[in-house]
Amino acid sequence: MGQRDHGETELAAVLHALGDPVRLALIRRMAEDGESACSPDGLDVPRSTLSNHWRILREAGITETRRAGKARLMSLRRADLDARFPGLLAAVLGEDGRRGRSTPDGR
Repeated sequence: MGQRDHGETELAAVLHALGDPVRLALIRRMAEDGESACSPDGLDVPRSTLSNHWRILREAGITETRRAGKARLMSLRRADLDARFPGLLAAVLGEDGRRGRSTPDGR
């Protein structure tokens, strides 16, 4: 499972991947929980369809996959995405954009 350099991540592929409600739900889970199993609880999606969603996210450079025994765990490549497309993920996730930053008045 080769990793992409964040410089290879194409905006069109990222936007396509972020444009689907199921994939967006998966991204939100990873943003909140860190890693996600390939078949997370609470998603009523056939396994084959879910597999396709994970592939699209991986190929767009949004996620990375790690093997833990027989399981595959997916995680968000947040640092890479933030470096390549600053603010995009925060906007998509509805964050206020202040993650890890302080304002001039120290807040």
